[in-house]
Amino acid sequence: MSSSGVKPRIAITVGDPAGIGPEIAAKAAADPRVLDVCEPVLYGPHEDHELKPFAPGVLSADAGRAAYDAILAAARDAQSGAVDAIATAPVNKEAFALAGLPWKGHTDLLAHLTGASRVAMMFYADALRVVLATIHVPLKDVPRLLTRDLLASVIDLTARELPRFGYATPSLAVAGLNPHAGEHGVIGAEEETVLRPAIDECRGRGIDVTGPWPADTIFVRASRGEFDAVIACYHDQGLIPVKLLAFGRAVNVTLGLPIVRTSVDHGTAFDIAGRGRADHSSLVEAVRLAARLATGVISRKA
Repeated sequence: MSSSGVKPRIAITVGDPAGIGPEIAAKAAADPRVLDVCEPVLYGPHEDHELKPFAPGVLSADAGRAAYDAILAAARDAQSGAVDAIATAPVNKEAFALAGLPWKGHTDLLAHLTGASRVAMMFYADALRVVLATIHVPLKDVPRLLTRDLLASVIDLTARELPRFGYATPSLAVAGLNPHAGEHGVIGAEEETVLRPAIDECRGRGIDVTGPWPADTIFVRASRGEFDAVIACYHDQGLIPVKLLAFGRAVNVTLGLPIVRTSVDHGTAFDIAGRGRADHSSLVEAVRLAARLATGVISRKA
């Protein structure tokens, strides 16, 4: 709740209507933990009659377009101030592609819609915070895409954004790309030619960042409180430890947007869509975090 006593309005987009999104969105919007901190507003097909065109668990261009339309409407309302933040249920990247949409998901779509020049995906949980340097790209392309400029910009963005989450002077760590962080070039050169120069550049600007550290231990160290966040080189490197430690409680936050956007830590779960079995706990956490970010009421223990 804001200092004025007025609850923020949080847009909840239902994601792909053939997945579990409509179910968890409706559950989250009615959950007392959500209603206690905000006024939820649903975007996208969620009533029974609205969902009839979408067969549960079936990929379709129509479902991808419906998910896109809901995001577009919510982003417009967030930019105009009609809602204070957005929390999103999952979309399906294949459905986006079938609909002829060029975006891989929410992060790049929202960057396009808001004109944000640099964004990053952070997974936020009490146990661990992880920011991804590269996101939805093939693993074989990561070394080429992971440039010094890219990594430095992600470190800069993370250092700038983490104070909003209660970390006034964040301590950051960078995970190595190669096993054992390259062993000084013995198992790969990227740590010495790309990662370390970017880290040194950021340290020269006063950012508390160290590394590159071996990825098989850095997440353990961070989970024990040694670092406030870890910069991971690629998608699965960062998401496996987060989901192992906090699946269903972690929240996906897009850093760098001019609006607040949070999301769940899971996908569309087509295998259980339409069965009434979906767990809405991650979306509850996403909405609650969006409300806190929208009102500026957040701390490490929030």
